[in-house]
Amino acid sequence: MDCTLGLLSLIAVVILLQLIRKVFGRRGNLPPGPRPLPILGNLLQLKSREIHKPILELSKKYGPVYTLYIGPQPAVVLCGYKAVKEALVDNAEKFSGRAEFPIVELTSKGYGIAFSNGDRWKELRRFSLTTLRNFGMGKRSIEERIHEEIQCLLEIFQETRGSLYKPAFFIRRSVSNVICSVIFGKRFEYTDPKLQTLLDLVAENLRRVDNIWVQLYNFIPSVLSLLPGPHHRLSENYQAQLDYAEAIVREHEATFDPSSPRDYVDAFLLKMQQESKNPNTEYILPNLLSSALDIFFAGQESTSSTLGYGLLILMKYPHIKEKVQAEIENVIGRTRRPCMEDRAKMPYTEAVLHEVMRFIDFLPLGAPHSVTEDTVFRGYSLPKGTVIFPVLHSVLYDPSLFKRPHEFDPEHFLDKDGLFKKSEGFMAFSAGKRACPGESLARMELFLYLTSILQKFDIRSDTPPSDIDLSPEYSGLGKMAPSYEIRFIPY
Repeated sequence: MDCTLGLLSLIAVVILLQLIRKVFGRRGNLPPGPRPLPILGNLLQLKSREIHKPILELSKKYGPVYTLYIGPQPAVVLCGYKAVKEALVDNAEKFSGRAEFPIVELTSKGYGIAFSNGDRWKELRRFSLTTLRNFGMGKRSIEERIHEEIQCLLEIFQETRGSLYKPAFFIRRSVSNVICSVIFGKRFEYTDPKLQTLLDLVAENLRRVDNIWVQLYNFIPSVLSLLPGPHHRLSENYQAQLDYAEAIVREHEATFDPSSPRDYVDAFLLKMQQESKNPNTEYILPNLLSSALDIFFAGQESTSSTLGYGLLILMKYPHIKEKVQAEIENVIGRTRRPCMEDRAKMPYTEAVLHEVMRFIDFLPLGAPHSVTEDTVFRGYSLPKGTVIFPVLHSVLYDPSLFKRPHEFDPEHFLDKDGLFKKSEGFMAFSAGKRACPGESLARMELFLYLTSILQKFDIRSDTPPSDIDLSPEYSGLGKMAPSYEIRFIPY
């Protein structure tokens, strides 16, 4: 009996070792990295409130290109401007894939723009960029839509009469209405409960995606699907977002006029009608719903968080705020509303906005990529499908490009004559073929919102500038500005 048990134990150990070698064995010739644990990989080494920090610490030992195991799945980490640029820009096509994780199948199922690949991604991205550009240049330009929402927001700030006020609630709703007008053809009242529900679902899922249960699901989905946990809530939340979008699509279908598309949804419905007999078309309802949500998230969450963070930063550094206000006074004045033509004449304000985006580092890890074919990179062999983590934080804080990366300093984007200068390290919107398609809209919104607010109000805090804490309320896949109170003092 003892001999039988001993033999079975030996066989079990041998099988386990073979499994470990198979799972963790080098695929191709991947870069070296920290030794992974069975099943968990290097997950225990990534336990941190700010996950990019242990990733950067590991790069000090293993270099700017190394392999990290997320469970049993290897991922190649890229740190620093040179490594990220070489991959995403110099080898843009090869590194243009989106990493495929089981959690994506649980939510978007690979539909839409953000997490699709191949021909689907290329077709939907091309269509979306063209459609958004067309509506942006139509009878009601994007700039006019932004000003409409800015005016509503300024009126709310005026009603506070200089009292202490938490601005995040209305900033999010104002910014979300800009993209809603383009996608859905309408704006929502700030107190609309359905809009509130959608914003809450988006914010909650941004937090949940970093949960350990979600990470575990990514490499043992067959087991985790049978167990209760937050990963199921992630799926439920996303389904609720899809239901929200589908209800709006159904409303559009009832009043759809093919000769006069009103917004992104109508333009997509027109393509669905035109390609109804094509069995391989990508213009199907699941792609419409997920694409609309992708654009909504990209056009709302990062911009509203950046604007809210920017106001807090300017209260901490009043001398910088005063320089922006002086430039607004000199270029725009107090009566004429700001316009995009002003931006080229306001180098300091442009530098401040770029520094806000660099400093807050909204997506520190960037979105995970994958290589679209077997690729040789810096002497290493990366098989097709290898997951790539281009750590954008390491670019935005690269000391070889920014003299004082951990300080908020607009001089990072100014030359010796005080003129705005571009920086190769500004990758707040990522880079290459997977760069954020909403970059131009976000830049426009941030400039118009910030200048419009500072033109009409001085912003103050009851907390001394030296005591204002800029630490994010949350930092994982994305960052969330801390909650704060502000006084809008009318001029």
